[in-house]
Amino acid sequence: MAWYNVMSMRATEPSFSLRGRPDRQYVRPPRPLIFPTSAEMPETGVHLDLRTALYLTVRYFVGERGAVGSEQYVYWDAEDPRRCLAPDLMVRMGATPGPFPVWKTWERGAPHLAVEIVSQSDAPDAPWADKLRRYRAAGIAEVVRFDPLGRDCPLRLWDRIEDDLVERALVGQGAFFCDTLELYWCVRPHPVLGLELRLAKDAGGEQLVLSPDEAFKRVAELDAELGRRP
Repeated sequence: MAWYNVMSMRATEPSFSLRGRPDRQYVRPPRPLIFPTSAEMPETGVHLDLRTALYLTVRYFVGERGAVGSEQYVYWDAEDPRRCLAPDLMVRMGATPGPFPVWKTWERGAPHLAVEIVSQSDAPDAPWADKLRRYRAAGIAEVVRFDPLGRDCPLRLWDRIEDDLVERALVGQGAFFCDTLELYWCVRPHPVLGLELRLAKDAGGEQLVLSPDEAFKRVAELDAELGRRP
């Protein structure tokens, strides 16, 4: 009788059917959280050019082997949309490629690589310490910080070791190896932008990974050269 009474009481409560679950009833509708896809953030022209060049190069290099994003929010807490990051570059190898509005780690896993390009609006230390804590919480394996104005130390790298992000001592050529992309980070002068973050196939930075524009230009030059041969 007790079981019957409990079931009868539940039957009198309002119930809801959810889209995709027509065979089930629920005692309340879901209360979805809003995970914004963008925010109004100022960005200098130099920062935009550096970010775009790196993103296009990495996306072209990765191709169908993984997902590459830039400035999309990365969320790692399904209960708190405030816990997020928007890296200038993020990569997860083995993930489905293609455009995505946001990245939720509980759905797609944590990115393997994230890159932050320092802009003139960034304060030197305090905001970066906070960002590094958030990168640690997000589960990202490799973090790169590139400061195009930092002539003495423009590049800093962190690796996830035992659930901590530990900064590399940049000693020796192997210290600049990117585990995610299996390439080497290098900093090169740019005639307009100052310093530019690039990737290379060799530790010395001689065999640069080409951007799509550079690759198409190289193909056109080779075609022209072949056309001149008898």
